[in-house]
Amino acid sequence: MNGIWLVVMGVSGCGKSSLGAALATAFALPLIEGDDHHPAANVEKMRHGIPLTDADRTGWLATLGRALAAEPQGAVLTCSALKLAYRDQLRAAVPGLRFVFMAIERDESERRVAARAGEHMFPASLVANQFATLESPVGEPGVVAVDATAPLIELVAKVQREIAAASR
Repeated sequence: MNGIWLVVMGVSGCGKSSLGAALATAFALPLIEGDDHHPAANVEKMRHGIPLTDADRTGWLATLGRALAAEPQGAVLTCSALKLAYRDQLRAAVPGLRFVFMAIERDESERRVAARAGEHMFPASLVANQFATLESPVGEPGVVAVDATAPLIELVAKVQREIAAASR
């Protein structure tokens, strides 16, 4: 595999979709929006403010891993990937998978999620659960950490630099 496979990850409201789309464009790769692959039962739980369990996420992560592996030149996936076990499940599907961790403070995440109420299945009431679930990927191999509040153009440039440096 010589392509680039990236997962843009972090808690809800960090900007995964925006950065994922920008990176897909920058690297000329397909974008896989992780939220589009949730089963209906997961979507209903989130809409009702019920946090997803590990069991809820297992099939979803398997679907995302297959979607990534099906892209021979690489792809950009947006996925919360909050726990090491989730990231390892994705890594098992695509060896060499890299992650872009969008670090954000809880109050900023809550503000952003509340601002999109009615437009997204995920309510602000679940942000606290995401922070409680998050196992920071900082220090894991193949992880680039970025400040989610930085301008999008700066985030794209940082990820491009890190990917280029790691490919040398």
